[in-house]
Amino acid sequence: MFRQGFGPQPTLDGKTIAIRPLTAADWDGLFAAAGHPAVWAGHPASDRYTREKFEPYFGLLLESGSTVAVIDRAKNVIIGCSRYYPAPDREDSLSIGYTFINHDYWGGRTNFELKRLMLDHAFEQYDEVWFHIAPTNIRSQKAVAKLGAENMYETVLNLSGVPAAAFCFRLAKNAWLLHRKMHDAAE
Repeated sequence: MFRQGFGPQPTLDGKTIAIRPLTAADWDGLFAAAGHPAVWAGHPASDRYTREKFEPYFGLLLESGSTVAVIDRAKNVIIGCSRYYPAPDREDSLSIGYTFINHDYWGGRTNFELKRLMLDHAFEQYDEVWFHIAPTNIRSQKAVAKLGAENMYETVLNLSGVPAAAFCFRLAKNAWLLHRKMHDAAE
């Protein structure tokens, strides 16, 4: 359960991307963003680029009521999504996950901008945010470590209907604010 007053599907604008609540009408756009094997390389669901595997995933995202679509503002197209969810093993904590961005947007500032929007929103009400990442998903582990998150422990979590090992990364609000300040100074 989210804290009272926390909006798990905010509409937020960044410099190059925007996020807004995911809707059923986003199926075609989100599937297009997800429809390449590279997007899921290293992820435990490496075949999620197929329609057969993506349909149930999309249903899970939509049903959650806490997924946001990521929009390229210049092109006005969906390039991915992310989601807030209560940390399953940490009472009164918030997690960010179920994130993917089309591979054409890797290696730039898109992931940082997405996490910046989501983290700034989260830290209005929470003092820490958790990320749960499969041990095989090295790309995502490196991405959250770049934000200042620390791998605190490994456990088995049931995030998508199947129990699986997860590295649990914690990002404290003060660590994020320091990291963000250093990032802004470098730009």
